Amino acid sequence: MTTAEASKSGGMGKDLVVYACLLALAGLQFAIAFQNIDTSQMLVRMLVVAIVEAGLAVMFFMHLWTEKRGFTLFVLVFTIFVLLALQYGWTDSTRMVVGAPFAK
Repeated sequence: MTTAEASKSGGMGKDLVVYACLLALAGLQFAIAFQNIDTSQMLVRMLVVAIVEAGLAVMFFMHLWTEKRGFTLFVLVFTIFVLLALQYGWTDSTRMVVGAPFAK
């Protein structure tokens, strides 16, 4: 029996456990939101919980858990590359407010 067949024969039990974990992580984010902490600490805590939550959802509900490790690594590296590439334009974001530098 292959890994894909073994994961399909497990039924919905694993999916329900993952869903319960996602609900618990969402509850943890709610609890973090109402803590009396600094904004930077809250950002770090929320970001860590969100990354764990997203990773869990992607691995199980998008079935990356059953894929080859090389493909999973490619998806991770490609996603990080796209997110970093989207940040390229932020350095030019003040142009709308102050105009083009050295335009005079």
